[in-house]
Amino acid sequence: MNPSISADGLAGVRVLVTGGTSGIGRAMAQALAQAGAHVAVSSRDGRRAHAAAVELGPAAIGVALDVRDAGSVSAAIDAVYEIFGGLDVLVNNAGIGMRTVNPRFMTDPQPFWEVSDAGFRDVLATKVTGTFLVSRAVVPRMLDAGFGRVVTISMSKTTMTRRGFVPYGPSGAAVEAFARAMAADLEGTPVAANILLPGGATATGMVPDDIDEGIRARLLDPSVMGPPIVWLASPDATGVHNERIVARDFADWLGARGRSA
Repeated sequence: MNPSISADGLAGVRVLVTGGTSGIGRAMAQALAQAGAHVAVSSRDGRRAHAAAVELGPAAIGVALDVRDAGSVSAAIDAVYEIFGGLDVLVNNAGIGMRTVNPRFMTDPQPFWEVSDAGFRDVLATKVTGTFLVSRAVVPRMLDAGFGRVVTISMSKTTMTRRGFVPYGPSGAAVEAFARAMAADLEGTPVAANILLPGGATATGMVPDDIDEGIRARLLDPSVMGPPIVWLASPDATGVHNERIVARDFADWLGARGRSA
């Protein structure tokens, strides 16, 4: 176990949550900060990232990071390492949803042939290329340090192939495939890689404001991501690698493996 990971909560654990200023990214960053971790949150808008960090507390920092751009990724990772002195956990969360290509995707699904090429590229670049670029920048440093954990945020498999969910669904399928390949490459190394997903639609800005109240009532609270991400950053998750964890079913997942929260 890396000496920076303390038995006293997550004191000393250094975490980067990409896209950590809103939605499930913000919920995970908040849970990690409350558990005692040093948390870096990123956004394309540096001011937004810094504002979110202030709200998270004195152990948090905000960094401007466009995960689509290799130069931006390199500069942001250098900045985080300079401030924190390293990273123990990377949470690949940055992504944009269907609202960017079809604001009424829940009530008026759009066939794939009506999706703009720019909209398609931006969703894929943010979620898939972004996960690749940030992981490529961080994982070699973790290997050199002899410790690291990578958690990639995915989505339900039904969402990946759902009608009217191009390109958001395919971006989730691609990033999950990449996460599995990353875990295979890291097998036998001191860096663990796992997948985490909510297990259903969450009440975030990615969901249209005018959806049916019945649907809204069934949305998961983003805080559902808190317990599993804190656990994955903790000593209790030692040896856990290449797992696909559904946050909604996290307690059952732990119980089936005889592990404790």
